Amino acid sequence: MERNLLTLSQLIISWLFISCGLTVAAGSNVPAIFVFGDSLFDAGNNHYNRNCTAQADFPPYGSNFFHHPTGRFTNGRTVADLISEFLGIPLQKPYMEALAEIVNGTQNKYPSNGINFASAGSGVLQATNSDLGVTPIQIQLQQFHALVEQNHIDTDIVEKSMFFIESGSNDIFNFFSPFYIPTLTPDDYVQSMLVEVESFLGSIYKLGARRIVLFALGPVGCVPARALLPGAPVTKCYGKMNKMVKNFNMGLEKLVDGIKARYPGALGVYGVVYETIQIFRANPERYGFTNTTGACCGYGTLGGEVQCGMEGYTVCNNSDEYMFWDFFHPSEHTNKLISKSLWGGNHSRIRPFNLKTMANMTME
Repeated sequence: MERNLLTLSQLIISWLFISCGLTVAAGSNVPAIFVFGDSLFDAGNNHYNRNCTAQADFPPYGSNFFHHPTGRFTNGRTVADLISEFLGIPLQKPYMEALAEIVNGTQNKYPSNGINFASAGSGVLQATNSDLGVTPIQIQLQQFHALVEQNHIDTDIVEKSMFFIESGSNDIFNFFSPFYIPTLTPDDYVQSMLVEVESFLGSIYKLGARRIVLFALGPVGCVPARALLPGAPVTKCYGKMNKMVKNFNMGLEKLVDGIKARYPGALGVYGVVYETIQIFRANPERYGFTNTTGACCGYGTLGGEVQCGMEGYTVCNNSDEYMFWDFFHPSEHTNKLISKSLWGGNHSRIRPFNLKTMANMTME
């Protein structure tokens, strides 16, 4: 019965994509996605971590798709969710939810469609927002490692899966925080971040990862939350912050370029998120935006001084017209545009090939 329901669900998803002019990967070789990162991809891990204060498990988060809060820091689905739908597989559960189900006995095994380990507020540096109780990617990696070592995840599934790594925005934003006292130059700080990403790549490869997707950071210097930073401009993006972002992204792409030679049998792609978002900002009407600077949900300058859902917040009438849902995160409309560009985009949006191509490639 469960298998029949799953088949029906997959048929419905396929019909929806066809009717909307989108394409599900025909004969995709990808059964699962393993997701690592921060609030852009967190599907609710922080919600299940009661020691964590970085939360989005209250209204109006989730209001435009799930119609209730899920712990995602947007009004609907994340890019990871949307790409899962392109693949025709169910959305990945948060690791903390899957773990709780095993512990309380409601499930006897971990999901076969992948797991989401992302934790909002985390970074590639372990110290980033550690006071908030977030889970850095090093610990996310340990969680995945333990599941593989304990045979909770089939190694054949691991080798066929996509691995998403999206992290670094919080590290760079915090570099400009009035509470942070830099001990490194901006260039050295970025280099320390890249060292962590390189180490992460080597570790997941050893654990069986073969389809690896590194997501560039978006223009963090343009988020409405910059209104919280002393000296940050509010009539334009924060140039110093975006310079660090671009340097980090250049390093990420170099890491992707070296995957084939360094990790035999592995494929790597680089999602050109920064430039893609800047195209949206340069041509807002073409992409359905009337506001690319302020938050749909928040309060104060740019809607960036109060988190959505907190006391005093206001919410816009049409979130699809806003690039930003809250003070730091894209709206679902923005996520849809980004995911489409990564799934079927050309070399200017993702390289050396898009995710649809990667999904249909046979691994040797």
